[in-house]
Amino acid sequence: MTFVPFAMERWQSIHEHAVDLNISESGVHPLRLRELTNLVGFEREALDDLLLEYVQSNGGPALRERIAAIYPGAAAENVVVTNGSAEANFVAAWDLASQGGEFVFMEPNYFQIRGVAENLGVPVKSWWLDQPDWQADLDALDELVTDDTRAIFVCNPNNPTGRCFGEEFIAGVTAIADRVGAWVLADEVYRGAEFNGPETPSFWGSSERAMVVSGLSKAYGLPGLRIGWVLSGSEQADRLWARKDYTTISPSAISEALATAALAPEPRAALLARTRGILRANWPVMEHWLEGRSDMFRWQSPQAGAIALIEFRHDVDTEALAEMLRVQESCLIQPGSQFGLPRHLRLGIGPPTACLQDGLARLGRVIERTVSPATSQV
Repeated sequence: MTFVPFAMERWQSIHEHAVDLNISESGVHPLRLRELTNLVGFEREALDDLLLEYVQSNGGPALRERIAAIYPGAAAENVVVTNGSAEANFVAAWDLASQGGEFVFMEPNYFQIRGVAENLGVPVKSWWLDQPDWQADLDALDELVTDDTRAIFVCNPNNPTGRCFGEEFIAGVTAIADRVGAWVLADEVYRGAEFNGPETPSFWGSSERAMVVSGLSKAYGLPGLRIGWVLSGSEQADRLWARKDYTTISPSAISEALATAALAPEPRAALLARTRGILRANWPVMEHWLEGRSDMFRWQSPQAGAIALIEFRHDVDTEALAEMLRVQESCLIQPGSQFGLPRHLRLGIGPPTACLQDGLARLGRVIERTVSPATSQV
């Protein structure tokens, strides 16, 4: 079997720390340690006295209780704490793959689960959101789902479109899954990073076979803590915990202590408010830049998340464009080919505003040098 590399993560890992400006990131600018400890009231002496031991491999009770409190009806026994939401996705996909059948995967999406499935030999069907406004066609999903479907994978709010789906969507997806006894795995890492209005409804509690993945990297601005989680029924949580014992064993003791403090009600609200403030300040900057190039680009304003997905009106080699920008202007963006959308770019709207403005200016210069408005060819 041919191994499928994770092109997006490798591109970022190689280049993100070797450029002057990174506007490829999918989260808001992270907090510094002192900013977090000040926010949560964590004294330096408490960090100094922290025992650097193995913590409980599914997460300590205090952290799991804090996570469960976010989801009505959840308890600590429903939570498995992981090293980032990526590990949560992995152990869930690994377990579901062991049960046989095929996966149905919402696209566009964060490609990790699709790659894991393909590398485990699981057949995957694509369920594409409808352009231009990325609506979800539940009838199309219903046609894809058969008795062979083991799981449906969705991302809400969606990466990379920023589209949010509500209660009707959740009810529709779970009804389709329940028809054939399939699981639903919902990636909800951007829940809480909505530009306006309440948090997007969660899939938690919508079905006995619904699992929810989230973490501190995106909506909370704490990617360096590497704390994620998966919620499921207690029996399924035990299955995932058993698989996690074969991967990273346990979270970091330091990360667990800081995450437990961060997810207390007041600090959690403050972290989400910070994220929303960054997004509300930066989206107008991005929108103004796009409006000045409306003859070249199409886009839909995101409803949540720290990314904008934009499309060239004509064919452009966006991989070549991204490489030119990196080499010529020391600025990193994400080519849409890494999401199965070769005419698109994914741009981060979560950096400091001045960095976003500078990055967009550099991108504009490369476009002016290399892309003809008439032919839009790099």
